[in-house]
Formats: sequence, C-alpha cells, structure tokens
Amino acid sequence: EIDPWSVKGGADGKIDYDALLTKWGCQQIDKELIERVEKLTGVPAHPLLARGVFFAHRDLKALLDAYEKDPKSFYLYTGRGPSSESLHLGHLIPFMFTKYLQEAFKVPLVIQLTDDEKCIWKGISIEESRRLAFENAKDIIACGFDKRNTFIFNDFDYVGGMFYQNMVSIAKCVTFNQAKGIFGFKFEDPIAKIAFPPVQAAPSFPDSFPHLFGKGKKLRCLIPCAIDQDPYFRMTRDAAPRMGGHKPALIESRFFPSLKGESGKMSASDENSCIYVTDTPKQIKTKINKHAFSGGRETIEDHRLYGGNLDVDISWKYLNFFLEDDAELEQIGKDYSSGAMLTGEIKKKLIEVLQAMVGKHQEARKAVTDDLVKEYFSTETRKVEDLFPRD
Repeated sequence: EIDPWSVKGGADGKIDYDALLTKWGCQQIDKELIERVEKLTGVPAHPLLARGVFFAHRDLKALLDAYEKDPKSFYLYTGRGPSSESLHLGHLIPFMFTKYLQEAFKVPLVIQLTDDEKCIWKGISIEESRRLAFENAKDIIACGFDKRNTFIFNDFDYVGGMFYQNMVSIAKCVTFNQAKGIFGFKFEDPIAKIAFPPVQAAPSFPDSFPHLFGKGKKLRCLIPCAIDQDPYFRMTRDAAPRMGGHKPALIESRFFPSLKGESGKMSASDENSCIYVTDTPKQIKTKINKHAFSGGRETIEDHRLYGGNLDVDISWKYLNFFLEDDAELEQIGKDYSSGAMLTGEIKKKLIEVLQAMVGKHQEARKAVTDDLVKEYFSTETRKVEDLFPRD
C-alpha cells in the first residue's frame, strides 16, 4: 500500500518493486542507460545510480536525447515536505543524488518546500510550517548546492503569477474521479487535500519560474524523487500535452528503510527508527547498536557456519547507500555473508561511516546563515551562463 503520504510493505514487510513498476507503468533503469548517462556527462555514475537505489524512470531516454542535442534543454526539480525540525538520512538521499545530477549535467535546479502540504496533512499551523521550511532549507543548502543555479522556494510565500496560472491549468485537466483514483481521496477529506496536487505539479513547467527561465514551456524537466511521489507526476504527464509543455521525466528511488527493518521507509515520527542529521556521534552509535535490525545468526558459531543474511541486514543496506568505495563494499558483503565478519563488526563500520558523514553535514550546516538562505530564495533574474555553467 503506497501513496505519497504513507508506505506499507506486504505481509513480509517488504516492498515488491517489480510489481510496483508493472502497476504504475514505470521503466527499469538498465546498464545501458547508466552507461549513456556516464558518456554524456563524462563522470562516473553516482553510487546510488550504479547500485540500483535509483532504479526506475519515466522518459529518461527522451530527456537524454534532447540533452545530447542541446545541453541547455532541461532543468532539475525536487522537493521536501517540511514536517520536522531536522532531516533524517532518508531525507538526504534525493538531495545527495540531485547534487550529483546538477553538477554532472551542469543544469539549474528548483527545490520546492511544500509547507502548505504539511499544514494540510499534519495539522501544523501556517506559521510553524513556514518556519520549518526555512529551517529545512538550511539542511538542504548544507548539501552543497551551487547558489548560482539553485532556486529554493516555499509554497506559502512563492505561489502566484505564472506558477498559479499553471496550477489552474493543471487542475482544469483533472476530474475529481481521476484525482480520487490517483490519490485515493475520500469524500470526507477536506478540499484542501484535493486542491494540493497541482501545487506539486506546477514546478514541472519552466514558466512557473519566469525569473529563471522566462516565458514559454520549451525546457524539459527531470524530477529525482522516491517512487511514492510518482502519482503526482502521472497526473502531471497527462496534463502536460494539453498545456503545450513537455511531460516531465522522472528518475525514481527505492525507499530508505527504517533502522528496525525493511517495513517501507524511515519515519521521522519514531526517533529510534532513524538517524537524524542532528544526532551526536554517541546517539548514532547507540541507535545502530541497539536498533539496527541484524541479519546475523543467534550464536557466533552459527554465524561463522552460515553467515549473515544480506537480504534483511540493515547495516548492510545502509552501507549500500553511504559507503562510496565499491571494492570495500563488495568485500564487506562477501565477509559478512560468509561468516568471516560478525554483526558487531559490520555495525562498527556503519557507525564510522555515518558519524563521519553526519559530522561533515553538521559543520556545513553551521555555515548556513539566514542571509545565505535568502540568496537561494531570491527571485532576482538569473543569468543564463550562471544557470547552465559550462566551466
């Protein structure tokens, strides 16, 4: 059971991604497509792409065809729903990958903070939603995005003008029955929920950002996101031709699992199910040692004999997300699955990796001032050479 607001695995707690691709009509990213990305950008594929974390797409081939003819043919769009004070590691995944895409393709990026969505679904006040958006923006900026070609906005303060015109145009293309079928809306839902999807769809069209891209819908859009966001953009892709725009392309990821096991995706509502970017080294160590679900055996003797189960071990899964060295990762997999490496040892390795990564993020976050945030939110006209840097 998957929609943009909740993810539940099957009877065994796991997500059947193959069934999801069939049901929703997405395509698998194959080796040939990854190699083409590497050829066009001249840089190695990000580990999250090479290892199949980002595993599905819509119209990525068509977008690459356009890019090959014109390197200024598309922009990136991703986002975040600011419902908590700080991000957890699962929230960082799309931003880590989007930063790679921005730098590899040398294209502009828009980041939407859906403070209105969280106000509607989570019951957070408008004032608190706006504050959380501003605080979350600091963590996003700390990921290292280039402010010359990155625009961050929150819905409560930006929506209007051409953005709103696109929202209305999208909404006119979708009947209530269609919205109900796509999103599962119920008759007792407030109309605020039913009205929201066009807000998340509008950034798919470049003229929603006239200070960046001017008028017209010539530019294509590539959206990196988790696959639970796909319903929004199935709706958008249906509306796009009727609006004179390109269907947005998507590159979609698997879910980042909870520390407690593969039961969907990490949840900020259970602090022991996730690692926050604000956690101390001690908290990271404690959470992994106490709560990270293990694929190890009950006794050391059995573990040495039968080895660890990589299919369920969370430390192994997290290392696939965050350990950059492919050769080291492969060796850890061999050692743990053969029994040569114990559960305590693979957890120790994960602790080291996460402590270093979170510590680096925290240092970068300290350097993000309120004035710097305002620069990313600026609606001043940007130069084309800044948006599409070729240096």
